[in-house]
Amino acid sequence: MDVRRLRDDTPGCSERVHLNNAGASLMPAPVLAAVRDHFDLEARIGGYEAAAAAAGAIEDAYRDVAALLDTEPRNVAFSEHATASFVQALSSIRFQPGDVLATTRNDYVSNQIQYLALASRFGVEVVRAPDAPEGGVDLQAMEEIIHRRRPKLVAVTHAPTNSGLVQDVAAVGAMCRRRDIPYLVDACQSVGQMPVHPESIGCDFLSATSRKYLRGPRGAGFLWVSDRALDQGWEPLFPDMRGADWIEGDLYQPAPDARRFETWEFAWALVLGTGAAARYALGVGLEQAAERVRALAERLRTGAADIDGARVLDRGARLGATVTLSVSGWVPKALVLALRARGINTSAQSRIDAVIDYDTKGVDGALRVSPHYYNTEEELELFLDTFRELAASGPPES
Repeated sequence: MDVRRLRDDTPGCSERVHLNNAGASLMPAPVLAAVRDHFDLEARIGGYEAAAAAAGAIEDAYRDVAALLDTEPRNVAFSEHATASFVQALSSIRFQPGDVLATTRNDYVSNQIQYLALASRFGVEVVRAPDAPEGGVDLQAMEEIIHRRRPKLVAVTHAPTNSGLVQDVAAVGAMCRRRDIPYLVDACQSVGQMPVHPESIGCDFLSATSRKYLRGPRGAGFLWVSDRALDQGWEPLFPDMRGADWIEGDLYQPAPDARRFETWEFAWALVLGTGAAARYALGVGLEQAAERVRALAERLRTGAADIDGARVLDRGARLGATVTLSVSGWVPKALVLALRARGINTSAQSRIDAVIDYDTKGVDGALRVSPHYYNTEEELELFLDTFRELAASGPPES
């Protein structure tokens, strides 16, 4: 991997040591150009007119994201972000009182809140499979839940936001397919840092964002919808005029493809930026990206484990690019600010971002450090040296 070229493509590399890619990656130049060019076009000729002029490029964005996922454009729907995609998919399941939704203890905080909202409003029972001793969902327990409880939906987060864990979503997918159970995967943190092929996973829906490891713009995401879901007529609870046609006074017809999950209003510049990010990721190579980010993350875990007062929180049979740490005496947010003052970007989480996981680990939150393939070994050493210094000195007096 030509890291120098990748950094030359990334203007932000000259400004900061950016280790907050699980939050929002630095965009490469082709993505910036795609977004800026369309906004410039809107400013010159008008928003509707610019969308019409860019119709071919917009269709290319569907093809680019489909290529990223090794699927077809008809299975791709764009959205404002991963949560919007996830909610659209979740709303397509016709829950009844007493239905079971099976999930994990490591699902994303917004997803967990949505499950509880379903329980409150519709009487859905939320069943969380326990963790395996090494971390991550216990696959045997999940299979028993699927077999005995016959859930109306299984929903699993591939890579949680609060941990380096990468869950075995393909194994869960095989269980769901054997019993014809609908399956929704949140791939918000995994798309872009590793190959993600929803058809191989065996899911019916897969939600993702543009801004994280895919290196696209903020305010854009997408949803993959299986042919099975389309053929069975699954659709969002509240389709709009893009997702459906109003054909009689009391009758509407859903779109034949995944666009039934879209809404009419889009920031098309961000869609074009997402397509450019997908093309860029494919050009870099997803296998090569996964190998490099895993190596960088492991270097951070190994280095941080040797620092007095620091604790590496990540657990699981497979770990990805996100590294979570705690330091005795420090509040994570204060660590983020201290590091940012030294030109190093990270992010902080508190207990409410992952109540189950953080309570189990006995911490009130975590410092999240997330490298990408364009980060250098020298940047990692700078972070570790600074982190060691902060851990030794303790937090500033308030």
